[in-house]
Amino acid sequence: MSMSPRARLTLAMLLVTLLAACGNEQAKGPPPANPIPVTTQVVQPSAWNNSLQAIGNVTARESVTLTSKVSEVVQDVHFDSGDVVAKGAPLVTLRGDSQQAALVAAQATYAEADQLYRRQVSLAERQLVARASLDSQKAIRDAALARVQQTRADIGDRNVRAPFSGVLGLRQVSPGALITPTTVIATLDDISRVYADFQVPEAALASVEPGNQVTGTTVAYPGRVFTGNVSTVDSRLDPASRAVNVRADFPNPDRMLRPGMLLEVRALQAERQALVIPEIAVVQVGRETFVYRVKQDDSVEQVSIRVGGRHDGKVEILEGLASGDRIVVDGTGKLRPGAKVVDAPPGAGPPAAGAPPAKARG
Repeated sequence: MSMSPRARLTLAMLLVTLLAACGNEQAKGPPPANPIPVTTQVVQPSAWNNSLQAIGNVTARESVTLTSKVSEVVQDVHFDSGDVVAKGAPLVTLRGDSQQAALVAAQATYAEADQLYRRQVSLAERQLVARASLDSQKAIRDAALARVQQTRADIGDRNVRAPFSGVLGLRQVSPGALITPTTVIATLDDISRVYADFQVPEAALASVEPGNQVTGTTVAYPGRVFTGNVSTVDSRLDPASRAVNVRADFPNPDRMLRPGMLLEVRALQAERQALVIPEIAVVQVGRETFVYRVKQDDSVEQVSIRVGGRHDGKVEILEGLASGDRIVVDGTGKLRPGAKVVDAPPGAGPPAAGAPPAKARG
């Protein structure tokens, strides 16, 4: 029986479709007969605290750039770069010969005016001098005293002292140099405690409050963790970023943290019980997040999950798993739904390429 060209074309397309379907089924294939060695874990509630991560800038507890109040030649420098100084320690002495001479003259004028005033007080007690004359002499005496105090203040301005205890930076002046009020002498930082300022998004504002514990790490000291507390939460949010500035206070007795450092800050919240699994067990494919759960017959199934916070290689499970579920932690790359699994012997590691799978225990 002859077939029309259209019928032959339809039959050919049907055969191609059937062959492709058979090829796909062959490619998928049944689950392997031998169980795949993996590492599993039973999900159990454990202590957990969420954390917020941010990058903070380290600032000193107190910080100042030292300058002089007056323009004068440096007479003596009493410090070296990097010195630790106490509050009030002399740092720089400026030349003040003319001020010392002015002080001697002012003191002599005051002594004479005070002597005349005392003499007129004695005369006034015997009513031998007018009260107005006594008041005039008192004003002259007080003016002379003010000039003495002003001259002493001028001399004091020629002695630069540390306004607080701290660590000095690089020395920028030398004896004999002429400095002005804009000349930088050195920097002084109190870094016995430091601050780290960072931003927290508006959505997480309710979870941050003064007293919360924070930890910080920096690339300068790999493996070192600094511990502090939230000291201040700003009263305003940035309208552009919708974030609030938060300041954390870190004790720094060994002065390892320096102003200007970048600190990776993690703000910890109150500890609670939660389902926590190793992060390596979570499989992410596109927008889908799942784990492989082991069923009673040792086959696996994909279970979609919703995760919460992550830190230290662990992740919190919000939805999808329950306490007592057995999941695959290591070896997920070899699995597909329905595959049989067996726990690998402790310390055996992943099987070598081409090696036969381990036998089931028991």
